[in-house]
Amino acid sequence: KFEIFNLDMKTGDTLKIKGKISEDTDGFSINLGCKSSDLALHFNPRFNESVIVCNSRCSNAWEAEHRDSHLSFSRGSSVKIVIEMLADKFQVKLPEGHEVEFPNRHCYDKISYMSVKGGFRVTSFKL
Repeated sequence: KFEIFNLDMKTGDTLKIKGKISEDTDGFSINLGCKSSDLALHFNPRFNESVIVCNSRCSNAWEAEHRDSHLSFSRGSSVKIVIEMLADKFQVKLPEGHEVEFPNRHCYDKISYMSVKGGFRVTSFKL
């Protein structure tokens, strides 16, 4: 698990995460918010379902899932994921030019918490 508690991400910022996906994982998640119980973006590729699930979390309660069936990377591969924070949404750029958009439901203008969980080893990240 990779966690940062003092990330200073603001509207207009771009976060670039590079890493390697484990060979035997069912999935991983990248989480952005104020803390683990309040997430503006939960980005969760699930290889066992061939889907990317995005969601948000408020006071430990999950909200409505957004599912995207375009999984543009595979187990065992190295990937770069670029997350841009806009006033009204998050834009996630994936390999092969695919993009996933997810609304900024909590209207956050600053993100201080980030975590990466599951079968993804972060090799570099840049804000």
